[in-house]
Amino acid sequence: MAILTIVAATALATPADAAPADPYQRGPDPTWASITAETGPFSVASVTVPSGSGQGFNDGTIYYPTDTSQGTFGAVVVMPGFVAPQAEIAWYGSRLASQGFVVMTMDSVNLWDFPTDRSKQQLAALAYLTTRSAVKNEIDPGRLAVMGWSMGGGGTLESAASTPSLKAAIALAPWDTANPSSQITVPTMVFGADGDTVAPVSTFALPAYNELTNARDKAFIELKGADHFTFASPNTTVAEYSIAWLKRFVDNDTRYDQFLCPTPNDPSTVAFQDSCPL
Repeated sequence: MAILTIVAATALATPADAAPADPYQRGPDPTWASITAETGPFSVASVTVPSGSGQGFNDGTIYYPTDTSQGTFGAVVVMPGFVAPQAEIAWYGSRLASQGFVVMTMDSVNLWDFPTDRSKQQLAALAYLTTRSAVKNEIDPGRLAVMGWSMGGGGTLESAASTPSLKAAIALAPWDTANPSSQITVPTMVFGADGDTVAPVSTFALPAYNELTNARDKAFIELKGADHFTFASPNTTVAEYSIAWLKRFVDNDTRYDQFLCPTPNDPSTVAFQDSCPL
């Protein structure tokens, strides 16, 4: 009888009944279809952040999952490029939020702000998002990321360099003559485009990636048949790998390793380098 009792107790404690190894997993098991879909598994709502809502940044829009039954979410702030309005990066907001993130897209204070100012504004917006915004209670302040395009991408690299507590960074066709990448320890993904004449890959994106010598993980993706403004409208390749990167490092969700390792042989890219997540 004692032996049967021990066996029964052991059965009750099997891994099948245990909590997931990763407490930050959000959403169903991913597939290539799910990360390339225009809409993920979460319904999304949005709230406008008017100018003057917080210090150090202009205005923005917050996109967030309406389902809070799974716990808090990681958060991402997305910064546009030189003379670019928020409208050109708005598509990242709903698309990423539908995969289980709180996302704030924003306008720069001045359209002509350079990367360093954009970084400061990005970090100020991240502080507002986690401490004062209408959805602050839905955010895990320990799981934050930054993302940006063009000079916003350069600002993203500067944000990652100055803020090692960030969980991930994604620089889209980054433009920044300073190239702070050697100071970055945050897992960082850098995108470029083979037809980019504004921020040529050989001058900006690739050197930024090559200087990520201290980053825990890194990736470089050069889009095929694309240019600088490809990132300003919905793009499946940009979305799928951005989602995989954020899920892997903001949510620590190893279910997304399959989309990054081994390094994909993707016909929509001309180059794909990846240290592969640990």
